[in-house]
Amino acid sequence: MGRKVDKEIRNQLYHAVLALENEEECKAFFEDLCTVTEIFSLSQRLEVAKMLRQKKTYLTIAEETGASTATISRVNRTLNYGNGMYDVILNKMKL
Repeated sequence: MGRKVDKEIRNQLYHAVLALENEEECKAFFEDLCTVTEIFSLSQRLEVAKMLRQKKTYLTIAEETGASTATISRVNRTLNYGNGMYDVILNKMKL
């Protein structure tokens, strides 16, 4: 697929998420859209971000979440150099 089509498809996903009206719809949508493993991976990354903000060590995070050090490192890099959305969502959720 071309870049324009790829962007349109990604935007369609973003608009679909924004169209969800409540937690029940969101849960059902993600359960239909993603495998159990994909949902676990996304959830795990959010938990890793929360723990990194709490200044927990990689070892503690790995032990408590089961995340690999590669995943922890990627989330940490995103926390430091990404778009700042982990902080935005964790603040909104008061985590």
